[in-house]
Amino acid sequence: MATIRKRGKSYQIRASAGYDSTGQQIVKAMTWTPPDSLTPKQLEKELNRITVDFERRVENGQCIDSNIRFSEYAELWIKRGEAEGEKPLAPKTMDRYKALLVRINAAIGHIKLCDLQPHHIREFLDNLKEEGIREDITYTPAVDFPALLKKRKLTRPALAKTAHLADSTVYAACRGGSVSKSTAESMCSVLNLKLKDSFTPNETDGGKLSDKTVLHHYRLISTILNSAVVDDQALLSNPAKRVRPPHCERVEAQYLDEVQAAHMIELLSKEPMQYKTMVLLLLYTGMRRGELCGLEWKDIDLDNRTLSICRTSQYTPEKGIFVKGTKTASSVRTIKLPEIAVNLLRKYRTWQIEQRLAVGDQWEDNDRLYTSWNGKPAHPDTLTSWFEDFINRTDLPKIHIHSLRHTNATLMIAGGEDIRTVSRRLGHAQVTTTVNTYTHAIQSADAKAAETLENILDPMKKRA
Repeated sequence: MATIRKRGKSYQIRASAGYDSTGQQIVKAMTWTPPDSLTPKQLEKELNRITVDFERRVENGQCIDSNIRFSEYAELWIKRGEAEGEKPLAPKTMDRYKALLVRINAAIGHIKLCDLQPHHIREFLDNLKEEGIREDITYTPAVDFPALLKKRKLTRPALAKTAHLADSTVYAACRGGSVSKSTAESMCSVLNLKLKDSFTPNETDGGKLSDKTVLHHYRLISTILNSAVVDDQALLSNPAKRVRPPHCERVEAQYLDEVQAAHMIELLSKEPMQYKTMVLLLLYTGMRRGELCGLEWKDIDLDNRTLSICRTSQYTPEKGIFVKGTKTASSVRTIKLPEIAVNLLRKYRTWQIEQRLAVGDQWEDNDRLYTSWNGKPAHPDTLTSWFEDFINRTDLPKIHIHSLRHTNATLMIAGGEDIRTVSRRLGHAQVTTTVNTYTHAIQSADAKAAETLENILDPMKKRA
């Protein structure tokens, strides 16, 4: 029999869930706060309904105690997301959630679900917007790592493997780039160096979080609490829904115009064959980086000039490099290649065969386009690091690897291509995604269309 105890304006409902292995009674509890609008008779009726429903769920083993702390429930939610028996969350998504939960649990993880109020969430979000909240201070090498590795007769891949780091991360450090504190510590540990003597912290780091990152924290809290309401019925309502979502300004997609894109193609002509090919494929097709890294030769029909996208290659520290399905069902697509891309791929295939013969029996046989020196699937971040270095060596705008996708779409729309065709080639689930992302290009194309129409229909211009 459930018991009800009034606590201020709320009611605590308790019900027995049997006994544990030591003979101790297991008691589940929930807290209900009635709306102020209820009459005494309505309150009694609603309280009775909630009590009976709660007791039934406890008897059926469907109830999680609302006294569970947020951090404990979040851990349970994460485990469900990773479970093989359910539709699992993507590994990179899971990694992102775990990273966000570090800050979230530090702020509200100790609070019981039944005690979590909107003001707790608001205070946390306000704190995220303050200066100095970032903890991801990066470190710049203070020693010549390439010379040090050469002196110790140690290769960069060997250091990466021993330190359990991605080769691209060690490559960035060897080029003088900034790395995380954990990366710096791992490298120093393997090389028997002191952190303070080998790396310099970047004092400019440690500032504010971006509006988008703050919004991601809010969304994760709301998603977890919504699961507590819908899936486990540990809460009657989601307190995050009574908090206004943080404002996030839409950031215009970075892209190159047609002149800058042509200049980039010219600059790439002097770059290594593999990187040149991968960058140009991104520009010619608009595919995502993971889709490019997952491409296999069987996906390409050079005679018919088609390319099929059906998988992505990704990396997480736990899983290493792995293959998964595309971002959405609509991301599986076959697109037509321009003749220039076909010619590029023919040359690249010849180059890759030559590389395979040069390596001999060290080459690992697979069908991937983008590989490391020994034929193994290349780390996706390697291309990103190389492209960043390439951009820094040129007079091009400071774009990133994903900007090539934006450039492809922008140039197609500006050239008068139908928006549905652009959306299909990009693999967007909805045309509205394309419209919202590339508003700038659509407005530009619309202005051009208006000018064309005026030239056709204006009688004065016709006579001129």
